[in-house]
Amino acid sequence: MTSNPLLHGVRVLDLSRLLPGPFCTLYLAQLGAEVIKIEEPNGGDYARAMSAEMFSAVNRGKKSVTLDLRQAADVALFKKLVADADVVIESFRPGVMDRLGCGYEVLKAINPRLVFAALTGYGQTGPYRNRPGHDMNYRAYAGELEQTGNAASGPVVGNLQVADIAGGALSCAVGILAALIGARASGVGSFVDVGMMDATLAMQVLSLSAIRTFGKAPPRGGDFLSGALPNYAVYECGDGKHLAVGSLEPKFFAEVLKLAGRADLAKLPAAPGKVGEPLRQELIALFKTRTRDEWEALLAHEETCVSAILTPSEALQNEQVVARNMVVDDNGKPAFNLPIFFDNAQAVNGKSPKLGADNEAVLGPLRG
Repeated sequence: MTSNPLLHGVRVLDLSRLLPGPFCTLYLAQLGAEVIKIEEPNGGDYARAMSAEMFSAVNRGKKSVTLDLRQAADVALFKKLVADADVVIESFRPGVMDRLGCGYEVLKAINPRLVFAALTGYGQTGPYRNRPGHDMNYRAYAGELEQTGNAASGPVVGNLQVADIAGGALSCAVGILAALIGARASGVGSFVDVGMMDATLAMQVLSLSAIRTFGKAPPRGGDFLSGALPNYAVYECGDGKHLAVGSLEPKFFAEVLKLAGRADLAKLPAAPGKVGEPLRQELIALFKTRTRDEWEALLAHEETCVSAILTPSEALQNEQVVARNMVVDDNGKPAFNLPIFFDNAQAVNGKSPKLGADNEAVLGPLRG
């Protein structure tokens, strides 16, 4: 652990719960910020009860204090914390912080350089601003869920929370860091408004490209990178496991066919739709002639862009994952390291806090 993490000296007050906000502040904590979770005294973050292991995974390296912001005395303590904070992040519906007497206008009067991040499903404006929702709802409205899967499967909800994490948490982290740089330069903070539906919409570059080109997105599973091409697709192997064949460029696909002993298939067009169907059927039969690991041994170490599709447990043991030190120990259980590496700093990987564990250390001096 470096003695001077990149966000050393940055204090974050985190009122968020469950997954998106805590995942965002996990990255800030791993980058060296002091992240103080502000939790309700009775139970704290809902994730503690819903999934203790998820809570532990995304709240490592943070402190926990308990405050009931419906009580005037606790609001006063919170405002004292704000006076010396750099960031406040919350994930309530729009208007909740105002009703608690802790809205941005109130807090920036206490601390003009404060960065106030509001991470919500639909943002602070628009007709959906007050709707409840979860990851699949934001993905559904953003058009991403309709494009996930294939024609036969219908929309598929995968086990990666695209809107919560890729859209919401990471976009919010970028917004916070940009606002921090601005505050350091100008002395004036910002209100950072991140809607997870917005962020999920903005990631759909290929769908947008198709709309710009053809006036509409392709059918589910019909884009070049979502299953339309036989040389960029998932294939079942002889043992029922699967292989990811990402041989998009002709030189890589030619190498696959050569190593597989089927260079003759190069005469078939690797094209979408009915034109490419003869090649797809040949590849379906071909990849069932060996197990996944046999294909991995034959193809993955060559210039092919082919890889075994691993289970999550297998991925934790993957040699590349091990070499990059991406899995760290968390009380005898696996946790993820920060997936960003620097030449002059290392990630900070602490333990997740017990509810209110830091009340005395953090709040004691403020009670005077």
